[in-house]
Amino acid sequence: MSSLDDRIDDLFKQPLKEFTRERNALVKTVRGADATRVRTLAKPSVVAWAANQVYWRARGVYERLMKSGERLRTAQIAALTGKSADLREANDAHRRAVADAVKEAERFAVDAGSHPAPDALMRTFEALSLAKEPPAAAGRLSQPLQPAGFEALAGVKPAVRIARTSTSIRAEHARPGSTGASGASPVPTQRRTQKKEAAEARKRAAEARKRAAAVKKAEAAVERARHKMLAAQEALRRSREG
Repeated sequence: MSSLDDRIDDLFKQPLKEFTRERNALVKTVRGADATRVRTLAKPSVVAWAANQVYWRARGVYERLMKSGERLRTAQIAALTGKSADLREANDAHRRAVADAVKEAERFAVDAGSHPAPDALMRTFEALSLAKEPPAAAGRLSQPLQPAGFEALAGVKPAVRIARTSTSIRAEHARPGSTGASGASPVPTQRRTQKKEAAEARKRAAEARKRAAAVKKAEAAVERARHKMLAAQEALRRSREG
């Protein structure tokens, strides 16, 4: 990391009320592209500043948050693609890690005389820990983050499996007037059984179509979330470049 990067990190460690003064002072010590880079650094919001302090001053809490987010994202992807995953345990662990991060952020903020909204902190930590790509350099958030819903699953192809049982296979071949092994017409009981099996097969097929439609809807949401995240990253990049 360059000396300038170290000094920029120091800006985000400072009390929020000192940010603008310290940034302006830093601008005067550099030239050219470096000056532009520093000048365009946005002052963090209260929520973003508090979240940054968890990275700078409670690194263990921050790392547990990020690891739990990675585990949850992995479990979500596994479940969506039809693999075995303990989604509930991963979700519970992530929820606890988010709560711990929010608690630390609130503590740092209160010590500095600020009171960020807990819900905004929670959403920021959720989005930060579940993002496929970091929205900003660690400890340098300038604005609260919003989870995009399916951003953690961008690019994942859901698996749709329609099981064919021996019952459904027999139902597919059942036809009025068909004969058994002996060549005789099925007795009424056999016909009722065949009709029941055929009805069950149709019901399962309808349920499978419904699941497929839900998956298609989820895929569309994933794609929208991906575009939204890319647009946000591009806007952030442009703001940094000035």
